Amino acid sequence: MRDYEIVYIFDSMVPEEGVQEKIERYHQVLTQGGQAEITALDDWGQRQLAYPIRKRTNGHYVVAQFTAPAEALPEFERVIRLDDDLLRYLIVLNEGEPTAPISLASREIDDRRDDDDNDEDEDGEDED
Repeated sequence: MRDYEIVYIFDSMVPEEGVQEKIERYHQVLTQGGQAEITALDDWGQRQLAYPIRKRTNGHYVVAQFTAPAEALPEFERVIRLDDDLLRYLIVLNEGEPTAPISLASREIDDRRDDDDNDEDEDGEDED
């Protein structure tokens, strides 16, 4: 058994309920017979795509982590490849912490905090 992570990018026109139903169906195929286990599921919601895919500029991102034997992946990939509402997917070996969405706004806030920390000298007093 190995740890994997998959990122799904669904067409932004698919309603939230439809995305959840598809995820459940995919994961049911993966876990049937007790051969795999879903360990984490994170719905990132609507995001802008880096480049248009099938004339779409936005997609619904979902990240899942699971443990499965390698033999379970071919059937799982066959099922998800047949779904026209899934724009892209990527399965990778998971070797660390769950992937978290990072927005540019939160990155700018963290950068400003780092700059504020650098304004203090070693004594903890502000430099003037």
